[in-house]
Amino acid sequence: MHPPLDSPPLRLSDRLPSAAAVEVRSLDGRAVVWVEYDIDDAAPRLSSGDSTALEAAARAALDQRLPLVVVIATSGVDIVEGMAALDQWGRAAGAVAACSGTVPTFFVVDGPAVSGPALLLGIADFAVMTDSSAAFVNGPVMVEQYTGISIDMHELGGADNLARYAGVPSVVVGDRAAAEEAVAAILAYLPTDVDEPPPRWPTDDPPTRRCPEAGEHVPASSTGSYDVRRVIEAIVDDGILFELRSRWAANLVTAFATIDGRPVGIVANQPMSLAGTLDIPASQKAARFVAFCDAFNIPLVTLVDTPGFYPGKDLEWRGMIRHGAQLVYAYARATVPRICVILRKSYGGAYIVMDSKTMGNDLCLAWPWAELAVMGAGQAAAILRRRATPDERAEFERDYADRLLNPYVAAERGLVDAVIDPADTRAEIAAALAMLEDKRETLGARKHGNTPL
Repeated sequence: MHPPLDSPPLRLSDRLPSAAAVEVRSLDGRAVVWVEYDIDDAAPRLSSGDSTALEAAARAALDQRLPLVVVIATSGVDIVEGMAALDQWGRAAGAVAACSGTVPTFFVVDGPAVSGPALLLGIADFAVMTDSSAAFVNGPVMVEQYTGISIDMHELGGADNLARYAGVPSVVVGDRAAAEEAVAAILAYLPTDVDEPPPRWPTDDPPTRRCPEAGEHVPASSTGSYDVRRVIEAIVDDGILFELRSRWAANLVTAFATIDGRPVGIVANQPMSLAGTLDIPASQKAARFVAFCDAFNIPLVTLVDTPGFYPGKDLEWRGMIRHGAQLVYAYARATVPRICVILRKSYGGAYIVMDSKTMGNDLCLAWPWAELAVMGAGQAAAILRRRATPDERAEFERDYADRLLNPYVAAERGLVDAVIDPADTRAEIAAALAMLEDKRETLGARKHGNTPL
C-alpha cells in the first residue's frame, strides 16, 4: 500500500550504515523511493554501507511498487575497503536490475559516476545527467596507462559527449534542480508500476481536432527534408512532447506525449538527419524505447518516413544485422496498442521493422502520397535496368513510380488499413487509442526470450 502523499517523508535508512538518505517522498504528487548521498568529499567512494543503502532502497521500491530515484556522485567502489565494498555493490546492482520492468527506475548524476557504479546508468530506465557531471567505466588515469592517450574527465565521459556519442543520458540538464524537474516530467507519463495504466492527463485539446499542418510540413519532393517533430507537435495534445536522447541517433526521434489525454510513446524517423535512414544507434535507441513502453503499458505510435537502412561496410561489420534485429524483436514482442502512420517513404527491410502490419501492429494508416515498396524507383532502375540507356531508365522509373510507389497496392493486400487525409491523423489515432484501451495479449509461457543484444 502506497503511503499517503500528504504524509511526511518515510525514512528507510535510519539504521543503515551509510550517510545515504533513503526515503519515500512525493515528487510532484507522485510517491517515489528516493536515494541520495550526503556528499562531503569532492570524489566520494562507494562503501559497502552506501551500497547496502542502495540495495535496501531498490528492494523497498520493488516491495512497495514505487518508482526508484537515485541521485549519485561517486568515484567508484571504495578501494581501501576492498572486496566487501565490491561484493555489496554487486548486490545493489542486482537489486536495481530486479526492479526492471516492474517499477520505473531513474538515476540522476550530479558529479562523477565511475567504474562499476557507472554501469547502473545502463540498467536504469532513465539517466538524467547535469552539465557538470561525467560517467565512465575506466577513468583518465587508466586510459593513459593502457593507451598512452592523455584525456581529461569531461572529454572522456562528460554529459555532453555521452549524450551525443553514446546515448547514455536520457536527458542532460543544467543543474540538480533541473534534474529533479526532468524526473518529475518523465514520471508524469508513466504508471507507478507494471500493474497500473499510465495516468490520464486533463486536456482541453479536442481529440477530433483536425491537423492540416501535419501534412503541410512534408515537402512535395520525396527527397525534401523536414523536421518530424513539427508533425508530432501538430498531432499530439497542445503540441507538447518530451523528447528522450535527442542528441544521440538524431535520425530517429523517441518521445513521450499525450493524445486525448492518454500518454503515448512516439517513435519517428527524422528526415533532417541521414534522410531518416536506420543505422545501429537508431535501431538501439528505438528498440530500448519500444521495450520500455511495452513493459509499462504505454501505447506506441510509430511515424514512418525512411528510405531504408543506411548502407556501408563499416555499419555491416559493426553488426547492423544484430542491432537491426533488436528493433524487430522489440516490436514483435510488444503487446501494447500499436498504431503506425506512414508519412512518406517506407522501403524494404525498414518498412518491416518500423512496426508494419506484418509485425503485428493494431492499425496501419498511410498518407495519400506515401511510398511503400521494396525500394525507390532510382534504386530499382539501377538494379533492373543497369544496361539500359538513360532514356529507358527514366521511362522505367516513371512507370515504376506510377504503378508501385503508392499506398494503395499495400492497402489492397490488407497491409494498410486506411489511406487518410493528413488532417485527420490526430482524430484517427485518438479513436484507435480509445478502441484499444482494453487490449490484452497473453504471451506464451516461458522464462524469457533470447533478445538479440
